[in-house]
Parts: sequence; structure tokens; C-alpha cells
Amino acid sequence: MDTDTATSLRQLLATQPVAALATLHRGEPAVSMVPFVLPPGGAQVIIHVSGLATHTADMLAHPRVSLLLVDEARADVSAQARARVSLQCDAQVLPREGAAYEQARADYLARFPDSAVTFELGDFRVVLLRPVAARLVAGFGRAYSLVGEQLEGWLRG
Repeated sequence: MDTDTATSLRQLLATQPVAALATLHRGEPAVSMVPFVLPPGGAQVIIHVSGLATHTADMLAHPRVSLLLVDEARADVSAQARARVSLQCDAQVLPREGAAYEQARADYLARFPDSAVTFELGDFRVVLLRPVAARLVAGFGRAYSLVGEQLEGWLRG
């Protein structure tokens, strides 16, 4: 993958505010929507979810999840050629105490300041999604798979 393609696909993580989150729900696939943050220079995605949400219980029961981001629809690009990033991740709930939680909270609020009120609610949790594999599609015939150091380097930009 050339540098321009890598940068363009990485931009999806910076410009798209929400992603589709796929979890395993009672043995069946389930998809929901979550706002997310990939902090500058970071290699882990941060989500802030309610403990009342089905996807939160799903992540606690089965921490392997997928996250899908798709570029904006445009009239000059066919639906199948839209750029997209699919991340396979391991979910980890952060305890409310500690520096990691405070940093994740700050990173999340920097992108979504209007969500400050949800940090005051007892049922909301910060969840780190640690990517273990990625499928990147930049258009027709331009698909890439990343794991390990390649994936971490791409995420960090």
C-alpha cells in the first residue's frame, strides 16, 4: 500500500465520528452504531457505552468485536468503491480509577464535548478496542490486510 492510500484510509478514522460495531449476541451477529475516538498517535480505539446497551453486555461476554467505518457517499463513487476500514478488535472495559481512564476520557471529550454529561452517569463505561487485524479497502482492486506491527504503524499514522 502506498503512502497516499494509507494516509487516505487513516483519515477515515479522523473524519468519521461513528462506526458500526459488530458483536456476538446470544450466538448471533449483531450490529450497532458507536461514536469512537482514535487518539492522535494512538493504536487503540476508545468508545463510551452504556451498561444498559446490548452491545456492552455482548462485549463483556465475548470481547472480540469488529468495527466498520465507511467513507461518505458521493454521487461520483459507486457504493462498492467507497473507501472503508474494518477493524477486528479485542474489547477491554477500563476501570473508572486511574490514569488510563482519565486519558481516555479526555481524548473522548476532546472529540465529543457534548457527551460530558454521560460521564456523570453510573452505567456508562469507557471501552478500549485493541485492533488485532484490519481490512482496508481504498476502492476496486485496492484492498489490504494488516496485522501486527504493520497494523500498529498504520494506526499511529
